Amino acid sequence: QVQLVESGGGSVPAGGSLTLSCAASRTIFSIADFAWYRQAPGKQRELVAVTSKIGTTHYDGTVKGRFTISRDNAKNTVYLQMSSLKFEDTATYYCHADVSSDPGLRSLYWGQGTQVTVSS
Repeated sequence: QVQLVESGGGSVPAGGSLTLSCAASRTIFSIADFAWYRQAPGKQRELVAVTSKIGTTHYDGTVKGRFTISRDNAKNTVYLQMSSLKFEDTATYYCHADVSSDPGLRSLYWGQGTQVTVSS
């Protein structure tokens, strides 16, 4: 019943900006840790940024200072604001939700992915 719907991907020149959105089910939004992952062709899926339900954030060193993860409680939406984009940022970006509702109970959810292409 939980769904993550991503949008905002596209093609931009190096140095440009793009914002990705992840609309999540209302039932889990307030109790989930959200993250953005990305996967480039031939590479492992890697963690980009995390925003926890208690307000903490974490960024991979390659995007720190350029990307910002945030969440809008009213819209049940998580965002990834990307600036100063590099060719190396080209990948499919995935929204991820981590829900721990009770001790010993944990559920993980993935979005379908949205493509980001940065031209050099």
